[in-house]
Amino acid sequence: MKLLRLLVLLFALPAFSQQGGMWIPSLLKGMNEKEMKHLGMKMTAQDIYDVNKSSLKDAVPQFNGGCTSEVISSQGLLLTNHHCGFGEIQSHSTVEHDYIADGFWAMNLSEELPNPGLEVTFIARIEDVTTKVLEGTQNLTEEKDRVKKIQDNISNLTKTLPKESWQENSIRTFYEGNQYMLFVTETFKDVRLVGAPPSSIGKFGSDTDNWVWPRHTGDFSLFRIYANKDNRPAAYSKDNVPYVPKYFFPVSLKGIKEDDFTLVFGYPGRTTEYLPAIAVEQIVNTLNPAKIEVRDAALKVADGFMRKDKAIKIQYAAKYAQIANYWKKWIGETQGLKKTNAVQIKKDYEKQFTAWVQKAGKEAEYGNLLSDFTLYYNAIEPYSLSRDYFNEVVLRNTELLSIGYRMFQLEQVLKTKGPQSFGDRREKTLAALEETYKDFNKAVDEKVFEQLITLYATKSPRQFVPLELRDADYKKITTEIYSRSKLTSLQGVEDLLDGDPMAAVAKLNDDKGYQFVKLLTQTYMDKVSPKYDELNLKIAALQRTYMKAILELSPKDARLFPDANSTLRVTYGKVKGYKPGEDDTYYDAQTYLDGVIKKYVPGDYEFDIPKKLIDLYNAKDYGQYGEKGKMPVCFIGTNHTTGGNSGSPAIDANGNLIGLNFDRVWEGTMSDIHYDPSICRNIMVDIRYVLFIIDKFAGAGHLVKEMKVVK
Repeated sequence: MKLLRLLVLLFALPAFSQQGGMWIPSLLKGMNEKEMKHLGMKMTAQDIYDVNKSSLKDAVPQFNGGCTSEVISSQGLLLTNHHCGFGEIQSHSTVEHDYIADGFWAMNLSEELPNPGLEVTFIARIEDVTTKVLEGTQNLTEEKDRVKKIQDNISNLTKTLPKESWQENSIRTFYEGNQYMLFVTETFKDVRLVGAPPSSIGKFGSDTDNWVWPRHTGDFSLFRIYANKDNRPAAYSKDNVPYVPKYFFPVSLKGIKEDDFTLVFGYPGRTTEYLPAIAVEQIVNTLNPAKIEVRDAALKVADGFMRKDKAIKIQYAAKYAQIANYWKKWIGETQGLKKTNAVQIKKDYEKQFTAWVQKAGKEAEYGNLLSDFTLYYNAIEPYSLSRDYFNEVVLRNTELLSIGYRMFQLEQVLKTKGPQSFGDRREKTLAALEETYKDFNKAVDEKVFEQLITLYATKSPRQFVPLELRDADYKKITTEIYSRSKLTSLQGVEDLLDGDPMAAVAKLNDDKGYQFVKLLTQTYMDKVSPKYDELNLKIAALQRTYMKAILELSPKDARLFPDANSTLRVTYGKVKGYKPGEDDTYYDAQTYLDGVIKKYVPGDYEFDIPKKLIDLYNAKDYGQYGEKGKMPVCFIGTNHTTGGNSGSPAIDANGNLIGLNFDRVWEGTMSDIHYDPSICRNIMVDIRYVLFIIDKFAGAGHLVKEMKVVK
């Protein structure tokens, strides 16, 4: 029975029996196109991806390297999530002009706000370059030699493969190094803020509702792409003009219903669907719990300060959301993997895999894979755990430590590359730290430091904790560092780095905070990183061979999609309700403004809402965007999404925009490791709610008039 379930859920599937998968858009002809047609799609694969004429892919740029966005007008109007644009919204906000709390709407082009450093990247074309990348690797027996040769080939091909002068080449690996694809891209660097609802709409429910269904969040923001007079990418200039896209999405007011076809287009960040059972077991029992505990401690500290001080709330709003996002994701992922018995399903699959190997007479080539996985994952576990503690405590969640780590990198630049390189890096580091210290609060960070260093010293594998930190007085260490270190202010760092390189490094090494960071970092570099890298390289080689075997030995009708790697993908499914628990509670696929009103708590930072929204609700003044006297807000589907799909367009059977992807249901976050259609759902804000907020709430109807609205 378990084996049968495995085959249904994973690979050996008859046509049309499963949704799920993140597919390369240039390779949709054949099985994928047939599946999509079976699910109700009216388009062709060529409508989705075409290099000779405009297609859907021309309206889906990656947003600032981490989210997805979509073009929705002939004047380069760009839609993405509120949380994707939150950093830009925050950077323009002050206590006097708080766009986080009040929202922002440009009523004409001249009011649109530039965002230095913000970029969007389009895909011009995709090509398979596997043979060229792997050239010269066939006879290399050492993994490090093979990796270097591949890197050299990629570097050379990236420079020499044909492209236009304004384009860039990028080569990415698929199927764990068994396939390589070239992406020719166009990056626009003048992207201006056009509109954003107040956070009481754009982040309604905040961290309580994050990764949860039913959901009632208007998670969207608007930007505009600008280009030079030739419609090509250009740095910001007052002479730039709105970009004229190759394609933009029509916006549908037709609405959705259960079992409607949905297609989500975007840049999913990372999945690991083909991990062996032992790796999943390690994630569930060891690695996730450690990371959850660290972030839980950091969040509790920040929350305590944010609730008491509005200025701190603004300072820490984006950081808090960033920390909380994966904290809650890891909790749901762990619960989902346990609930679906994912480890056992993987073990059952491995029994079937072993049978395939034996039947094919491939024991010499593949017979030791699973036992080698067990050997190396057991060996790497303490190193992986220590690495996670270092990343979470030093690099991500304690700002003094992460700033100190940048100083450590500067010192290494001086040692390895000399004074000139040190000077160049110093200037760039100081420029970046100006933004960091803008949102730095010494009192908050000091309390975070105390909590996280205690966890680091007591929970990380003891053999990798510096002797000076074992059984120490962590409160005393914290007080000494934050009272004496110059790393607690931008002026302090500027003082430390002032002067000639040797003098600057000498001053750094006299600083109490830097001494502490250096102790942690050198211990990690000496005792953890080399062995972790050595074992991880062996695991990566095993994973590549395992993937090769799966591709070679699986049944012909197996649905073998490549793991996500932040490249453009298509995922298709249906609008579908959800039963998260063991009881019979079933949640419909659609939510309405009624739910917002029911959750409304006056004055609460997560569930307060603007009076105007309440007035519109009471008057049922929904304009053309309502449905039978109700205002749709969000809906869910079976599309296989992950981080990076934030902001992805949700598209109907005819290619019209019906929503904006922004989240997943909690237990369904395990789809990064194990997709199960029974509990995996992606969450989308209904495009009708987006337009309602723009038009009726914000009074920015001129933006709707830009769009091609399908009624």
